[in-house]
Order: sequence, then structure tokens, then C-alpha cells
Amino acid sequence: MKKVLMILVIMMLSAASYAEGRVEKIIKNNKIRVGTTGDYKPFTYYNGKDFEGYDIEVAKYIAEDLGVELEFVPTTWKTLIDDLESDKFDIAMGGITRNTKRKIRVELSRPYLVFGKSPIVRKADEGKYTSLEAIDKPGVKVGVNIGGTNEKFADKNIKSAQIIKYERNLDVPQAVIKGEVDVMISESPEAIHYANEYKKLAAPMIDNPMTKSQLGYLIPKGEYDMLDLINFILDEMELKGIMDELKAKQIK
Repeated sequence: MKKVLMILVIMMLSAASYAEGRVEKIIKNNKIRVGTTGDYKPFTYYNGKDFEGYDIEVAKYIAEDLGVELEFVPTTWKTLIDDLESDKFDIAMGGITRNTKRKIRVELSRPYLVFGKSPIVRKADEGKYTSLEAIDKPGVKVGVNIGGTNEKFADKNIKSAQIIKYERNLDVPQAVIKGEVDVMISESPEAIHYANEYKKLAAPMIDNPMTKSQLGYLIPKGEYDMLDLINFILDEMELKGIMDELKAKQIK
């Protein structure tokens, strides 16, 4: 009986050792599926026809480097990790903050950008909202997108101002311009982008953000072969100066 059990255990371990990894599946299927929200400039943006942005360019480089086709799979901030766990895509990309809660559920790539929470305001209010204390006052309306770290930051830190939540991140800068809200809780790269794109907007705290964090990519839990591969490609991109070129082109 013991011999039979031992044989079964060996067979199970052998089968596990030959289990097809995610990288093998990607190569076999000749396709890498990238989940992205398409609503977070300058990292991911769906223009009605195609996806564009910093992380979209990185995704294209990864697919080309692997010699496989690239498929973008739309997702949302609320369903980002659920969709990844449900195998709707192989990797999530698009201005995603590395944090402990995400690390518990998924694998995080090495960081590729340091940033911080920064407000986006109307140009006329540039000198008015220069600190969290100045923002968190009665009568101030603060806009955030639902499901991301901006919402979590606002829920934790905004006590006196009114928080107004939007389904789409792209709608919040427009809400600031229209006067629906006074401040958008954003992140420094996005704040820089919108301040440059719209003359009516300003980013008063990009040099002294309210927090410090890092961006990375999400990979399904336990997919260490995929994690190692992505980190290797990112290291190579850094070495070749491709990361600097993308930052100069996309984050402005």
C-alpha cells in the first residue's frame, strides 16, 4: 500500500513539474493578452479606435520581443484584479500602483516609475490648493475615479471636503474644467499631462506630492516564469535607453 501511495505521489509531482506555464502558453498560442483600462493618460488611453500611451508602447515592445501577437483586453479599475484572476488576460498594464493589497493577490513586476498623489486644479486656483490641508476644507469638491488608489486616498484622507466619484477616470479632469469639482486627486505623471494638455488646468504639487509610490505591472499569482520574463525585458529596456525615450515622449 505504501509503495502504491509513493508511486501516486511521484506521478502527481511529475505531472505538476510538467504543467504548462503561462509563458509557454503565450508562445504556444502566439499571443499575449494585456488587460488595460484605457482611461489613464499618459499611460493608457483608448482613443475610440486604438489604445495609446506609455504602457501601451511597453506592451507592444514586449510582444515584439517575444515574437507574438498582442491583444488588448479592456478592463476597469474595479474589476482589474478579478479579471486577471479569471484569466481574461495574461498581464495588467496601465499606470497601476504597486501596493500591499495588490501584492497579496497578484505578482507585481519591478517598479518602472516613482510618483506621488498630486492634485489637478483650475489654473485660476493654482496658488490655492498647494497642500492636503488646503484641499480638505468645507465647501471644496474633490473628484476621484471609482476603484483605483485615488479613491482609496480620498476616502482615507479627505474628511471635510466633499468627495464626488466618477466611473471613468477621463471624466474627472473635464469635471474640474467645468467647475463640477474643484480638485481632482491624481498622480504626478497624469497631473503633468493634463496641465500641459489643457491651458485651463494646473498641477500645483508635482514637485512635492502628497505621497510617494511606484508603478508596476500585475501578473497572476504564482506565475513566476512570467514575472521573471517581464522583469528581464524591463531591465533590457532600461539598459538600452528605451525607457528614457518613452518617458520623454509620453510623460510630458
